[in-house]
Parts: sequence; C-alpha cells; structure tokens
Amino acid sequence: MNAPETPEVQTSSLSDQLVAMRQALAGSPVTRRIGWASAAILVFIVATAFGQVLLNRWNQPFYDAIQRRDLAEFLHQLLVFAAIAGGLLLLNIGQQWLNQRINLRLREVLTADLIEEWMRPNRAFRLTHAGAIGVNPDQRMQQDAGHLADLTTGLAIGFVQALILLVSFVGVLWTLSAGFVFHVAGHSFAIPGYMVWAAFLYAGLASLISWLVGRPLIELNSDRYTREAELRHSMVRVNEHIDAIALAHGEPEEKKRLNVDLGAVLTAMMRIYTAQINLAWVTDTYGWISNVAPILVAAPVYFAGDISFGGLMMAVGAFNQVHSSLRWFVNNIGAIADWRATLMRVADFRLALTEVEALHGGEGRIEVAQNSDDTMSFEGLEIKSPDGCTRLEGGKAVIRKGEHVLVSGDPGTGKTLFFRAVAGLWPWGSGRIGLPKGEAPAFVPRTPYFSPGTLREVLARPDEKQQKDDAALEAALKAVGLGHLAGELDRDARWEHELNDDELRLLAFARLAVRKPDWVVVDEALDAFDGATVKRIFDMIGKDLPDAAVVNIGRGPHKEDFFPRALKIIRHEAGEPLKPPRVRAGALEPPPKTDKHRRKTGRADLDGPR
Repeated sequence: MNAPETPEVQTSSLSDQLVAMRQALAGSPVTRRIGWASAAILVFIVATAFGQVLLNRWNQPFYDAIQRRDLAEFLHQLLVFAAIAGGLLLLNIGQQWLNQRINLRLREVLTADLIEEWMRPNRAFRLTHAGAIGVNPDQRMQQDAGHLADLTTGLAIGFVQALILLVSFVGVLWTLSAGFVFHVAGHSFAIPGYMVWAAFLYAGLASLISWLVGRPLIELNSDRYTREAELRHSMVRVNEHIDAIALAHGEPEEKKRLNVDLGAVLTAMMRIYTAQINLAWVTDTYGWISNVAPILVAAPVYFAGDISFGGLMMAVGAFNQVHSSLRWFVNNIGAIADWRATLMRVADFRLALTEVEALHGGEGRIEVAQNSDDTMSFEGLEIKSPDGCTRLEGGKAVIRKGEHVLVSGDPGTGKTLFFRAVAGLWPWGSGRIGLPKGEAPAFVPRTPYFSPGTLREVLARPDEKQQKDDAALEAALKAVGLGHLAGELDRDARWEHELNDDELRLLAFARLAVRKPDWVVVDEALDAFDGATVKRIFDMIGKDLPDAAVVNIGRGPHKEDFFPRALKIIRHEAGEPLKPPRVRAGALEPPPKTDKHRRKTGRADLDGPR
C-alpha cells in the first residue's frame, strides 16, 4: 500500500478569518445588543475625550496661578479640577461597565456559534478526519473563543478611544505649536504644527521598531496554545482510562508522556518569554524617553521666552495626549500578536466546520437514498478510507423487513467503516445504499452513547418518556440482564461512568426493547458477550422485536438459526485509497523541530530553540 500523501494546504488569510467572524456575529440575535452597547460606549468615549480637552486647558491657568503665587485663583482652579475629574471618573466607570457587557455578549455569540456549527449532523465526526484542526475542539470553543472575545473588546475600545483622543488633541497641539518660533544664529523661523510632526515622527518610529521585534509573537502564541491543548488532551485521556492504566501498571509510562507534553508547553512558553524580553527592550526604552520627550521638544521655545510656564505645561499635556494615542500600537503590540494568534485558531476552526462537507472534494460520494419499498439494499458499494477500499462481496444485496442478517469480514477489512457508511457518517466512496422508505433505523455502535439524565430518559424517546410506564421499562431491563437497575429509573447520572462496557451495551439493547424500531443495525456490540448473554439478547429481540430486521456487523459466527443469512465484507486491493483532505494552513500545527528529540529522551529543552 502507498504511503499517505501530504494534505493539500490552503492559506487562510486575515480577510478570510475576519469574514468568518462577521458571519458568526451576523447569525446571532445577541449581535444587536452588542451594537447598542458599542454605540453607548462610543458616546462615553467622546464625552471622555471632551473632558480630557477641558482638563488640558485647565493646565495653563492652574500653572500660571502657581507661577504668579495667586492663592485665590489656585483654589478656584482646584475646584474646577474636582468638577472635571469627578465627571471623568463617572465616565470611566460607565465605560468599564459597558466594556464588560460587550465582552460577555461577544463571548456568548462566538461560543454559541461554534457550538451550533460543531453540532450540526455529522460535522463533529467528519471534522475528526480533517487533520490537526479536528484535535481538541473543546479548547478552541471554550478557552480560545473566550480569550478572543476579551482581546477583541479591549483592543477595539482602546483603539477607538486612542483615535478619538488623537483627533481631539491634534488640533489643540497644532494651535499651541503655531506660535513656536525658533531663533538660530540670529535668524527666526516657525514650523507650522511643529509639535504635531514631532509626535507623529516619534511614535511612528517606535511603532515600526516594535512591530518588527514583536511580530514573531503571533506564531509563538499560536504554537503555545497548541501545546497547551495537547497537554490538556493527554490529561483527559489518562483520567478517562485510569482504571485500565492502573491494571496495567502503566503509570510510569503515562507520567513520562505527560512530562513530554508538559515540556513542550514549557518550551513554547520559554520562546514567548524570550520574544517578550526582546520587545520589552524597545517598549520600556521608549516609555522612559517619553517622560521627557515633550519637554525636550518644547524647551527651545520656552527658554527663548516665547511661552509661559503654564503654556509650556499645556503644550506638554497636549503632546502627551497625541503621543499616547499614537503609541497605542506600541503599548499593545503583545496583545495584538496574541489576538492574531487567537483569531487564527478560532476563525480557522469555524472555517473548517463550514467547509467540512467539502473535505476530499475531488472524491466520489456514496449515494444514500430511500428505496420505494420496505427494503435495505446495496448496489456497487465501495467505501474509501486512507488505508484502502472496502466493498461488499457480490456487489449487490437486498435485505427485507424481518430478516436477520450477519455481515462479517476478516480483521482489518473495514466492518466499522461499513457500519458508518450505512449510518450516513462516512460518505466517501461509490455505489448506492438504499434505506427502507419512511424508516429511521436504530444503530447500535460498539460503544453506545447515552446523554446525561435519568434512566427513564435514556430508555424512552424524548416524546415518550412520560408515556412509558415503569413496568415496560423494568421488563426491558430484566430481559437483557440489567434487572438490578429497575429501581433506579428516576435517578439522574452519567451512566457511561457508572456502568461498565458490557452493561452499557446491554442498556443499548434494552433501549431497543422499549423503542421497538423496525430496523436495527449493530456494529460488533454482540461480539463482546458470552454465549448466555447473546442468547438472552436474541430471546429479547424475538419477543419484543419479532418483525424487526436485524443487521449484525461482527466477527461471527453466531447462531445460524437466528442469522440464517450471511454477507461478507472484503478488501478491494485494486481500489484507490482516500486522498488526504484539503485543509487550511492555520489548521496544520506541526510539532516544533525539537519534539522528536524530546519524545526520545522524555525531557524538554527549556533553553529554547537551537
């Protein structure tokens, strides 16, 4: 068999990711609330900017009063300051309250949208075959979506606030610096808007350097979130299989694997910390220089005697406001890199969900349709997988209502793949599967699914749980050997944790006795039972489902009098295997180059990349 090919990679651009997020917002009724809150916070930001302008104007009379030693004017200006500061305090608290509400609603929209897309029929299952994007979806929907909402709200509000303050104070600073006259070697000249140009040049240079130094944080943050997800997945896996691990005395090996995953997280964090230190050299240096930069810019004019001390402080205040707005990018370069990495993870996950139906777009699809009569049929069925092809021997078969048919095959021929194709979960291949008209077959997998709830809710259909009497439910449990659960019909529990594997499979057959479907398809669930248990289930089917068709996919042989007919699944050696899917570049998350070394040695290289 040929080696697996490399998946075809499609690049996910920033515009693709933003469009995906816009679609998520557009489909939610909560978006209108976010819009109203955003409008309200814009009003608060504008009002705050107006208050800041008033506060800047207050600088000149206040400092001039100090220079004149005018006590009465000094006290009056303190009262003016109290009024302005009190108003700004109320505005800041109101803005913070609205900020939190927008953050909360944005997280609600993003997470609910991802859950909606993920839980569409068959999508979550097919996403597991889409490459790395299908690994750890829980982290993308819970942690990454929440983090993206938090970053988006903070950065967006901060950017709007900086922009409005910039617009508000550029005019003030331009007016103040219009009177600045420079005297050099007996000549006098003025530069229109001198301090405005100085602020733009100073902040622009710092922003460019910060971006060049901080840009690697985007990729490093994305890699860290991937490693964190892998560690969390490993811990959950160990917890779910702790009984088997304990029986096999596998704790040392599992500890070694967990330490390897932990080492990967620590290495990723070390890379981030190194990049943050490099960025801190730029931002901190810039921050210290900013303490004296506006005074240095205005000093020649002040020492020439062209402005008063109050005028100097007013010009410095306006410069600081313009400069603070312009340095928003510098102050937030780390958060912006984190936002880009988180946006890529969330948006690519949503893109994968919406495009999962197009996976293996160039491959043929199995036709699943309803027959005109009450039969299940297979015509030219060939099922493709990355490991090869599976087909039904003979190419054609018809199963009628009431028949009991055993579908068997050698190990590795793809029995579960056949089960998934009949259930409509695996569409890749060719041929036709005909389902009985107007019927919804009941499918019993090797590991049955039961939603958390009472035993009554597990056994009965959602619309029948109040109609089924206790006697019918208890009889179904006793028929399959679960009579000890008859007194627990109204106990709410997570049954997959309370019952062992055999009991869970028996509970699935008890559910058949209660719901009485006309068609039943079983995937190797009978193969785990001993002869006495199998006989008990056959007796239950004969009594409670006398007219049902039962298709049992398993190793066989079972009682020939119960399965008088047999079909066989075989490998199609000449068939082409399923080609790798088309995936987004953001979905491919290859391990760092040092991972192979770590997995061999069982330790992490905490000194960063070599």
